[in-house]
Amino acid sequence: MASSMRRRPSRGGGGPGAAAENWERLVRAALKRDRAGGAGASAAAAHAGAGAGLASAVPPSLGRTTNIEQILQAADDIEDDDPNVARILCEQAYSMAQNLDPSSDGRGVLQFKTGLASVIKQKLAKKDGGSIDRQNDIEVLWNFYLEYKKRRRVDDMQREQEIMRESGTFSTEMGARAMEMKKIYATLRALLDVLEILVGQAPSDRLGRQILEEIKKIKRSDAALRGELMPYNIIPLDASSVGNVVGFFPEVRAAIAAIQNCEDLPRFPYDTPQLRQKDIFDLLQYVFGFQDDNVRNQRENVALTLANAQSRLSLPNDTEPKIDEKAVTEVFCKVLDNYIKWCRFLGKRVAWTSLEAVNKNRKIILVALYFLIWGEAANVRFLPECLCYIFHNMAKELDGILDSSEAEPAKSCVTNDGSTSYLEKIITPIYLTMSAEANNNNDGKAAHSAWRNYDDFNEYFWSRSCFELSWPPAENSKFLRKPAKRKRCLTIIAFHHGKINISTIKVVLSAGPAFFILNFIECCLDVLLMFGAYKTARGFAISRLVIRFLWLAAISTFVTYLYVYVIFWLVIFACKFPFAYYLQIRPLVVPTNIIVQLHDLQYSWHDFVSKGNRNALTILSLWAPVVAIYLMDIHIWYTLLSALVGGVMGARGRLGEIRSIEMLHKRFESFPEAFAKTLSPQRISSRPVPQDSEAATKMYASIFSPFWNEIIKSLREEDYISNREMDLLMMPSNCGTLRLVQWPLFLLTSKIMLANDYASDCKDSQKELWHRISKDEYMAYAVKECYYSAERILKSIVDGEGKLWVDRLFQYLNESIGRDSLLVTINLKKLQLVQSRLTGLTGLLIRDETADRKAGVTKALRELYEVVTHEFLAPNLREEFDTWQLLLRARNDGRLFSNILWPNDLEMKEQVKRLHLLLTVKDSAANIPKNLEAQRRLQFFTNSLFMDMPEAKPVSEMIPFCVFTPYYSETVLYSMSELCVDNEDGISILFYLQKIFPDEWANFLERIGRGESSEEDFKESPSDTLELRFWVSYRGQTLARTVRGMMYYRRALMLQSYLEKRYLGGIEDGYSALEYIDTQGYQLSPDARAQADLKFTYVVSCQIYGQQKQRKAPEAADIALLLQRNEALRVAFIHEEDGVSSDGQAIKEYHSKLVKADIHGKDQEIYSIKLPGNPKLGEGKPENQNHAIIFTRGDAIQTIDMNQDNYLEEAMKVRNLLEEFRGNHGIRYPTILGVREHVFTGSVSSLASFMSKQETSFVTLGQRVLAYLKVRMHYGHPDVFDRIFHITRGGISKASRVINISEDIYAGFNSTLRQGNITHHEYIQVGKGRDVGLNQIALFEGKVAGGNGEQVLSRDVYRLGQLFDFFRMLTFFYTTVGYYVCTMMTVLTVYIFLYGRVYLALSGLDHSISRQARFLGNTALDAALNAQFLVQIGVFTAVPMIMGFILELGLMKAIFSFITMQLQFCSVFFTFSLGTRTHYFGRTILHGGAKYRATGRGFVVRHIKFADNYRLYSRSHFVKALEVALLLIVYIAYGYTKGGSSSFILLTISSWIMVISWLFAPYIFNPSGFEWQKTVEDFDDWTNWLFYKGGVGVKGENSWESWWEEEQAHIQTFRGRILETILSLRFLLFQYGIVYKLKITAHNTSLAMYGFSWIVLLVMVLLFKLFTATPRKSTALPIFIRFLQGLLAIGIIAAIACLIGFTDFTIADLFASALAFLATGWCILCLAITWKRVVKTLGLWDSVREISRMYDAGMGAVIFAPIVFFSWFPFVSTFQSRILFNQAFSRGLEISLILAGNKANQES
Repeated sequence: MASSMRRRPSRGGGGPGAAAENWERLVRAALKRDRAGGAGASAAAAHAGAGAGLASAVPPSLGRTTNIEQILQAADDIEDDDPNVARILCEQAYSMAQNLDPSSDGRGVLQFKTGLASVIKQKLAKKDGGSIDRQNDIEVLWNFYLEYKKRRRVDDMQREQEIMRESGTFSTEMGARAMEMKKIYATLRALLDVLEILVGQAPSDRLGRQILEEIKKIKRSDAALRGELMPYNIIPLDASSVGNVVGFFPEVRAAIAAIQNCEDLPRFPYDTPQLRQKDIFDLLQYVFGFQDDNVRNQRENVALTLANAQSRLSLPNDTEPKIDEKAVTEVFCKVLDNYIKWCRFLGKRVAWTSLEAVNKNRKIILVALYFLIWGEAANVRFLPECLCYIFHNMAKELDGILDSSEAEPAKSCVTNDGSTSYLEKIITPIYLTMSAEANNNNDGKAAHSAWRNYDDFNEYFWSRSCFELSWPPAENSKFLRKPAKRKRCLTIIAFHHGKINISTIKVVLSAGPAFFILNFIECCLDVLLMFGAYKTARGFAISRLVIRFLWLAAISTFVTYLYVYVIFWLVIFACKFPFAYYLQIRPLVVPTNIIVQLHDLQYSWHDFVSKGNRNALTILSLWAPVVAIYLMDIHIWYTLLSALVGGVMGARGRLGEIRSIEMLHKRFESFPEAFAKTLSPQRISSRPVPQDSEAATKMYASIFSPFWNEIIKSLREEDYISNREMDLLMMPSNCGTLRLVQWPLFLLTSKIMLANDYASDCKDSQKELWHRISKDEYMAYAVKECYYSAERILKSIVDGEGKLWVDRLFQYLNESIGRDSLLVTINLKKLQLVQSRLTGLTGLLIRDETADRKAGVTKALRELYEVVTHEFLAPNLREEFDTWQLLLRARNDGRLFSNILWPNDLEMKEQVKRLHLLLTVKDSAANIPKNLEAQRRLQFFTNSLFMDMPEAKPVSEMIPFCVFTPYYSETVLYSMSELCVDNEDGISILFYLQKIFPDEWANFLERIGRGESSEEDFKESPSDTLELRFWVSYRGQTLARTVRGMMYYRRALMLQSYLEKRYLGGIEDGYSALEYIDTQGYQLSPDARAQADLKFTYVVSCQIYGQQKQRKAPEAADIALLLQRNEALRVAFIHEEDGVSSDGQAIKEYHSKLVKADIHGKDQEIYSIKLPGNPKLGEGKPENQNHAIIFTRGDAIQTIDMNQDNYLEEAMKVRNLLEEFRGNHGIRYPTILGVREHVFTGSVSSLASFMSKQETSFVTLGQRVLAYLKVRMHYGHPDVFDRIFHITRGGISKASRVINISEDIYAGFNSTLRQGNITHHEYIQVGKGRDVGLNQIALFEGKVAGGNGEQVLSRDVYRLGQLFDFFRMLTFFYTTVGYYVCTMMTVLTVYIFLYGRVYLALSGLDHSISRQARFLGNTALDAALNAQFLVQIGVFTAVPMIMGFILELGLMKAIFSFITMQLQFCSVFFTFSLGTRTHYFGRTILHGGAKYRATGRGFVVRHIKFADNYRLYSRSHFVKALEVALLLIVYIAYGYTKGGSSSFILLTISSWIMVISWLFAPYIFNPSGFEWQKTVEDFDDWTNWLFYKGGVGVKGENSWESWWEEEQAHIQTFRGRILETILSLRFLLFQYGIVYKLKITAHNTSLAMYGFSWIVLLVMVLLFKLFTATPRKSTALPIFIRFLQGLLAIGIIAAIACLIGFTDFTIADLFASALAFLATGWCILCLAITWKRVVKTLGLWDSVREISRMYDAGMGAVIFAPIVFFSWFPFVSTFQSRILFNQAFSRGLEISLILAGNKANQES
């Protein structure tokens, strides 16, 4: 690193020199701190150990176009060697910055130049008593250059490089010197660049000419100097590099040779400096004008694709390896498969004659052309058929050029200035049209028919009319026409040409199994209905009927066998229809007939519609709720059957076989063999197995142990286990000479003590004793290992007479064991004494060797000798040893055990340590590991070893893949300020996590070598501070956690590659498979690292990383830190800069960039590809994915969100998972592999637990059944895509504005529609974070529900419904949009039932009908409402969840978990979620406009204010709940129920539960929701918000008025206004019905009574207006207005009193009137808001706003009152805390301490 980071001794004896030194350090530190961006960022930069010094402060605007950064980096590096040369370089850097930006307009340029000038000024000060002579700078620099080359042996290094490069092989030594060479070359290049500038082009002196000659010579011949510094991604293709191992792999060299094969290509100019040979990409760039970095990017992409295709066939081992024709053809067919199908669909001939006629070179050229077209297509990548059209035309152009002798630019890409540019001529016109259309969508609020989205553009190329476009497409063509003010109808007609006929029905049913089965049903009906006609019918007709019956029966049986999902739905129908008939339809038939026949029924109101229609409305009110349940209960049956089928499938898949730590202990012995046969390549696992079962187990254990140990190490690194637990869990290598299998100590602990007890109590024979010990197989293993280890250790540490004694001792013991006479040879009573002496010996040997310890070992051995010889052995053996003269002399001379051979080799040290632990650990390890997460992970991993998965290929032959994560601005790494700052309750994130994860916190402190430490203690150590930040971030939903998890893939591949080489013969470092395998250095193995890089890449698309760097955001510093810590990590981002157009106007230019960390830890730009404009035309996330997908590599791509995690043990199974792409999964190979998720946020709170269990149920059992029924789609991450399949068909998501708001699922739709196959696999899992607070959950569910509302309108859902057969379509419907339709129907059933009952009650018909006939409809209503109630409270949602619990946890745990959920009010949560989904789905259906809702992923440990909850849930839950409450009150007041109150309760209980859940769930699940102080603060905040005036710039969270205006934004279209108007009119029913129920009306049913009620309402509105008038508004007569308001108040009270006293008007009538007018007032408000413009024109908007404020104040008061009441009782808050944090209570944590933030108690 730069010398500026170190304190140097002052020069010149102090004084000014010392001051200059200090000033220079201060300037450097300020520049560095400013660059890092804040305290947290600077800490990150400091600990990364990279990017320090002047070079790190260069602004991006200067670093892009010059090498200032490299020059300053060289100055930093050589400052200690020669400060004067560093000064020269700094001066030159300043001059370059001044010339580039003389006015310092760029961001950060002025600050940089000022700081650099200050540094130079100090360097120019007096030094060593004399001044610096600037005239000799050139000579000084030249001399230093020569001396530097000589000292660093540059010439020798260049010669070595040439030899290495020519050899074509890579050595470990070569890799070790690569980094050093790069730094030296970088410094030399900077020195030469500065010398070149200083000397100039025409030097006058001899030295200048000499320097210029050297520079020219270097430029001509020294390719290494530039090649090693050329930035590259994975393979250095632009210049050869000996520091990169990947380039030496034979398959890579073969791929490069294939690309560089230009023998049969036309000649073309090639002016690029010859760092490499010219290739086909250079030709394509010359012909079509592709960008340089696009060419570089796709050159590597194609080379890797070819190399990996070749590696799957065989590795070429020739001197000059070549790619097989078969590998090229495979890549060619896969890449151009969609193009070939497109041509076939349109009836067009492909761009080549035939596949056989295209040679290998032409195939590679066409593949390269397609990738170059795709790589620079920007947003046009969402138009796959448009790309096919472009490729078709460009391939034809290329075909003509390739047949000529000399290449020329393609005419289609020649610009007006004569240059060639594919981007400008082809892509930009299409992009500009799409951009204009996107700008026409009114920020997503316009109707979908008003503008063209991506799919509209793409479908233009689905017809032959696309060929009517000229090439290149003319600007005046219809396709490129800019949008005008016009309307287009894209409504999809479901039937052909609007006609319903037999053909149409067949298409809808897809003529699949449904067609045959429905025909068979028709035939069965024919047989039954023609039963009476058999006697009179002709024989031919009967035979025809029978033949048809038998034929269709056979066909239906066959098709049903082929399509198993048909049986699934037949079972559902067999359950649904009898249930519906007997419990829903049949009970209503008799009441319906009776009601139809009733006449002259008495109505309580003025009847308009019931005359002459046979009481149609009455019948409708009776049947409507039953019909609603009839329509949605099929989803109930689907849920029940899918839970059963999913459970059976999971059991067959062997899920849940190991579901406890006890099961893991018992079955551990079978793990090595299962691992070897499942996760090891066949070449390793299929080696000859010894006949001896113990030897075979030992061989399998040797394969298993290194991987198991790495898993345990990763658990320790993640702080899930302690050091002691790690020691007990680690497994010996089993590669040594020990004659038995060595198991982890946690299986063997305390076994020796128990065996000793057995031996001490033994009164039987040796066989009986051994039989008793062997009942516990691990006890037998422990005894054997203890015996053999003691023998081996004793033999290894002694020599001479001591060794002879040990040999003879064990000889006697072995002979006794063989003769079954051990009990005669030894005294078992003294066995514990021998154990204690042996323990003392091993206790010394496990430590490092010292003279005192060697003496101690000698003493311990002599004591052991005494005990064994004189007390343990039988008398005859004791006498033999005592009379052994050789031993006797050694004892007398003091030579016995005097020479100790200390165990220093790794294997022996490990064996001594194990023996010591075996002898000393007395505690049982039944609960090791203690951490629940560690237990879960080990249980799942070991369980998965017995599940069905494909065979693992060697790393060199596996399918390559890429992990892809989109990121915007979420948390990357928590800063110290974020960790330590207390919230309003006095709780910091760090304090919270210490209490939630106490064991992990203790393990963390142990790992970093600290005891209990405070935040201040950590600040003293920067390294510990950084470790603390990572510890907290790894427990949140951060990008750091995701990156760590995904980089486990690389670690696993490195380990697998490293060990495979050793197992298969020990190629590297001379190891063989039989020797002790040490995996300690596998991560440093160049070969293993290169193999992993070839097969795995990780790209994080940080969309605004460039902007974050410019504004020095802490996220940018944290991302840079992740880059420095993970060398294989790549970050893609969209760079935005100012540019100038051809006509001189200022424009914004956009580039897709890819960066990595260079050798100094700074960002190194690899590729920068210019875009035609702003890439964000649609939804943000898919656009972010699309711009960066060009930087991915491999045949598969795993989409990972930035709130996910991964585990090392799961990463080891990725090879098996990828082989599923070649597996048999039906008639088509898979295109998307579904992967199981584990939701890791379930322990935070009860809400998080509900969400976790619900999500886990869906991503396991739910998707298991969907894949089985062939309708699984892509539901987000972490699915694995067939990369080539999807990038040639539109990408991994869709991005059209609004309609693709749920962007992920459209990838599944697209894959299925394009004949893909989506599977699901549960032997591998990926971690996933979920929302943990109610508000987060509600926002997430609102986003998903809105997205499903938009899916209803999408062409994808329409086409899937059209192309699926009937039964597959049913599954698809009820698991996507149908689920939300049924959810909405569940809520609508309550409305339909209550409005029907209120209609009967207010009209008086329920009483009239009950008087005239027995009302028999309650049976059906009970059945319907019970079904609705069970759905509402989440019982059916919980059925799959419970089945999953039973399968994976066991029956008792499942029952306990379900009961616990009920006690935690999960029914309240599920009912509340029902309302969330219904509201957002319904609103999207009515008005459209679904939008992304950011939920936040932090730790929810704070109290949410009442006003915040009210704003979020007012319209979605509170208004609807109060409406239902109003309906129930009216039903209570005026309804007639024969059974009395009990019947009423049974019919309405579900509705009351819904009301309570919707009103109070946000406060029940709100931390400290019932704490008195919080309630008081909430009330103040609520009133301030309610009465704060809105205005321009005032947000809704600050003012009720602004929020109220925002709540109306969804009403945009005329259609929406009409629908809102119709729905709002329902509230008029209350006033119309209640008016006629008032006693003052005296049963008068004239219409005048209703009209009079409107007059009363108008008077009330006028009085309200008068009461709300204030002196501030009416300044003329303030006193008079107050007097008038008081007089009116008294008058109103007096009038009401007179009404009650002198008329039939009662107090009950008063309340009834209030309810009626409240409903009517709300109706008027809804209509006024709907027709806002009209109301504003009338000048009534202010009055509407004030009345709305009054309504919101009233609703808030109704909700707030119970909260205030319960807040008076302290026990309510305690009870609520236990509900919210029950998971934590069950772990024995003091949550009250967390909620109170009582740190003083903790500290004391």
